[in-house]
Amino acid sequence: MANTFLTPKMIVSGNDALDSAKSELSKLGKKAFIVTDAMMVKLGNILLLEKILKEVNIDYHIFSEVNFEPNDTVVIQGKDAYRENNCDFLIALGGGSPIDTAKAISILLNNDAPLSSYMGKVIDIDRPPLVAIPTTAGTGSEATKFTIINDTATKVKMLLTGPCLIPDLAIIDPAFSKSAPQSVTSHTGIDALCHAVESYTSRKTQPLSDTFALSAIKRIFANLQKCYDNGNDTEARVQMSLAALEAGISFNNSSVTIVHGMSRPMGALFHVPHGLSNAMLLEECMNYVVDGAYDRFADIARYLSLTDDKDDVKAAKIFLNALSELLRNLNVPTMSQYGIDKEEYFASIDKMAHDAFASGSPSNTIKEIKVDDMVELYKKIYR
Repeated sequence: MANTFLTPKMIVSGNDALDSAKSELSKLGKKAFIVTDAMMVKLGNILLLEKILKEVNIDYHIFSEVNFEPNDTVVIQGKDAYRENNCDFLIALGGGSPIDTAKAISILLNNDAPLSSYMGKVIDIDRPPLVAIPTTAGTGSEATKFTIINDTATKVKMLLTGPCLIPDLAIIDPAFSKSAPQSVTSHTGIDALCHAVESYTSRKTQPLSDTFALSAIKRIFANLQKCYDNGNDTEARVQMSLAALEAGISFNNSSVTIVHGMSRPMGALFHVPHGLSNAMLLEECMNYVVDGAYDRFADIARYLSLTDDKDDVKAAKIFLNALSELLRNLNVPTMSQYGIDKEEYFASIDKMAHDAFASGSPSNTIKEIKVDDMVELYKKIYR
């Protein structure tokens, strides 16, 4: 069976990547529409990009209205601002939210249909050039054909997809991730780990996605704790930025599964940041699905040199134990610690389970997943 493998047209990565990408940026247009958030402005990260654009005589407009859970209203505001300021290409600077927002804005620039009309379809539209500069090592959105946007009317996180949403240029500069606080380092790093593990244990896995997934998992296990303990560990930051990119490329060509399927409804209803909701779900979800893919989880354990045991069941459990230890060390809060009301949460479980199933992601899990399975998992996960 033949497989298609998609990546950004160009990736510039490593220390000083932004400066090295100047010549490529100069080819994309005359006025950039920078999609970012208020924190990037506050931290001064936007100044680094402004400096580079000025050096290559590119004018720009800054749109910093994105919040941590972007919605269709913000996307429409961005579309209008892009047109009003006569921009001709987009640059997303930030975590997954600005990158996803920029992708969604690009969908609407030459198309009048509402975003919700693209759900369940493969999007194929003409759009201006799109650049993604991630400032966290986690979402992998800089390398994917996906964007996730809240539908304010239905309170559903829309998963929109199409190869045209893959950025033309991805600039992976670890200097930006140094400003991420410890909690963001933890949650986004676990998000990348989810991407890689889910991709490797997906029904849609393929040889090249496997290669990127295993490499990402190995980098994360070797470097995420280092970044968490010491945010100024430059080499660990470089390795995590590469891991997030690899994980994004992997699931872009395979799929995510149950964790992401269950995570989106939690984010939509309880406004939990995406990486954190994934982190809350990861351990219990993997423990639940492992018996559908003992061999794949065992492969991960052996690749990480955690064991050389030939028994897939034993090796898989060794990996899950290592995963549990890593999550404990990264201090992932429980739902109650985060402030999610138990009564409200349990009243929402049926909706979350049905919304998760409707997204399609849980069905990519090698183990068969039904709505009732996720209902029970949602109940078990609340602590």
